[in-house]
Amino acid sequence: MDSTRVTEHPTSYERPQPGVDPADPRGALLRTSTPAHPPGTAALPAQARGGDHQPGAAAPCAQGPGSDGGTGPEHSQPTAAEAMGAPPARAKPSEGDHRPRPAPEGIPAQPDAAQARPPGGAVPAGQERRTGQGPAPGQPTPMRRDGDRLRFVGAATRRIARGLDLDEIVMGLCRATVPTFSDAILVYLRDPLPVGDERPTGPLVLRLRRTDRIPVDRDTDAGFAPLPQPAGQPEPWELAELSSVAAELCEVRGGGALAEVLRGVRPVFADAPAARAALPELLGAGGDLVVPSGQRAILAPLRGRRRVIGAAVFLRRPERIAFEADDLLVAAQLATHSALGIDKAVLYDREAYIADELQRTMLPETLPRPTGVRLASRYLPAAETARVGGDWYDAIPLPGSRVALVVGDVMGHSMTSAAIMGQLRTTAQTLAGLDLPPQEVLHHLDEQAQRLGTDRMATCLYAVYDPVAHRITIANAGHPPPVLLHLGGRAEVLRVPPGAPIGVGGVDFEAVELDAPAGATLLLYTDGLVESRLRDVWTGIEQLREKLAATAQLTGPDHPPPLEALCDEVLDMLGPGDRDDDIALLAARFDGIAPSDVAYWFLEPEDAAPGKARRLARRALARWGLEDLTDSVELLVSEVVTNAVRYASRPVTLRLLRTDVLRCEVGDDVPQLPRLRQARATDEGGRGLYLVNRLARRWGATRLSTGKVVWFELNRSLH
Repeated sequence: MDSTRVTEHPTSYERPQPGVDPADPRGALLRTSTPAHPPGTAALPAQARGGDHQPGAAAPCAQGPGSDGGTGPEHSQPTAAEAMGAPPARAKPSEGDHRPRPAPEGIPAQPDAAQARPPGGAVPAGQERRTGQGPAPGQPTPMRRDGDRLRFVGAATRRIARGLDLDEIVMGLCRATVPTFSDAILVYLRDPLPVGDERPTGPLVLRLRRTDRIPVDRDTDAGFAPLPQPAGQPEPWELAELSSVAAELCEVRGGGALAEVLRGVRPVFADAPAARAALPELLGAGGDLVVPSGQRAILAPLRGRRRVIGAAVFLRRPERIAFEADDLLVAAQLATHSALGIDKAVLYDREAYIADELQRTMLPETLPRPTGVRLASRYLPAAETARVGGDWYDAIPLPGSRVALVVGDVMGHSMTSAAIMGQLRTTAQTLAGLDLPPQEVLHHLDEQAQRLGTDRMATCLYAVYDPVAHRITIANAGHPPPVLLHLGGRAEVLRVPPGAPIGVGGVDFEAVELDAPAGATLLLYTDGLVESRLRDVWTGIEQLREKLAATAQLTGPDHPPPLEALCDEVLDMLGPGDRDDDIALLAARFDGIAPSDVAYWFLEPEDAAPGKARRLARRALARWGLEDLTDSVELLVSEVVTNAVRYASRPVTLRLLRTDVLRCEVGDDVPQLPRLRQARATDEGGRGLYLVNRLARRWGATRLSTGKVVWFELNRSLH
């Protein structure tokens, strides 16, 4: 467990207390030694509690180091003489004009050990009210006044409220209370924690979430040396970790002492009858070594909005002054604020989990592996507080071994933006399946965005890569232009018409066709990669181009950089202030298909077409050295071509592609897709697709704007 001691430090307007070094690293642990007073100056009495002020007592005034009781304003500007280096003029004090200065937050104002209380038999400040003895040197002075407790509770609750997640809130509770309020703390939380109105099932189990304590190995010069223990007093504080003694898990028995204390909600002292039986149940067999005797331990239930979610145990050393009755109110405030903060943190974690799951389902789980192109992608959210964004990317296989590359950005960072992004991505996938041109896809996306609402704006870039023609067709809708990294190491920003964003309506989109040489890498991205508060979008695009060129130089002109490493290098260009927006990144390495690995024919829709298709396929396989596949290919080609010429009115296309597999594609002008069905024994046909399904590695049918394509794949080796 983490036992690091972190204390509240005074802010710029707070002034240190008398006799305390401002650079003292102990924070709330203050020395109790008596500060020296100038000769002839009497110590001022401490500020009295409500009802303790005696008639004739002098007005209290706390003096900071170096002050001499002047009555000027606390934040007065230096005089001209002081600015020139001359010593400041001493202001003459006036009667009845002294005001106590506020103590720093989190550090209760401590009365001077040498100050005298007003007459009337009161115990001098700095001494224990019951025993009349002051604390030993190096020991934290107790909070003796209501104002001290209020200031401490205010500082502690602010520190607890700063946490966003569960660990931050629990750590804020521990470090706000140790060492100012207690010397050690143990925090138990329900396992598992209920979320919102969720009704927990099963027994109530508490798990030790965190412990914190004052380290034992103190620096004697700094006043932290451990004090000797009274004779016969057990020494629980020599243990290195409280978690090694206290039980990690505790199952609360129904009707037991611990259940009664938790049900009562209010904090109790350890020596109370209810807590005396509850603490051993909570802490386990080693509880006696942890809990000191007397009122030096408080058991405080942690109750959220609807139910108890845990418990906190505050401990003080045996040599320290015991807790008082008012300290139960302090513990109750700390427990209440911590429990409500934990409730909110659990709800926040659930919302973050839902956001993460939503984002994961909106983005591709895995990228496809189309023929002739390799793909890699990255996605980074904007920040922890904006887990969901509207950026997306996609890669969609198309007929003819082509692939559609899509990247888009919906305006905003919210669940609404993610939902709109999901709808647009689904629409883009549907339109890509119809094999529409890129500009037509953007046009239909624009219409869909207008149907979703008047303020549904998005940018999108849609590209289609053909590995056979080594060409790429790109249409843009207000998105940053892609960057093409050539094999030799040259990086260029492609000149693509910018277009209007999706959702504007009434605009036309233009597509351009560009060369896509083998070995080149196309990088599609969203504006979060190149635009931030520190730089404009075109400066970022130029930096991206230079980064790609520099990365390509590391692998040489004949070897393109690996895609995964290239994506990581691109993201490394982001600085601390460049994460204002989420980032989607899609990289495509164009391998292409060589012309020698492609065979393409047109067949007239006649009865002789299946026989001609078998002869052409046999010659191509012989040329490629794939004679082992001849029988299977001839049979499947004959069945698919026969189905095509039966209904086609225009020439049928036949194409064979040799890559890591052998792919055959047959196209015709009939839009109806074939369906696999079980032929009856008396049927003369209906068995062609059944043979294709049994013999092919994969097969499918895709509708085109001019008809359809039926394709199948075979492994290049039958063994």
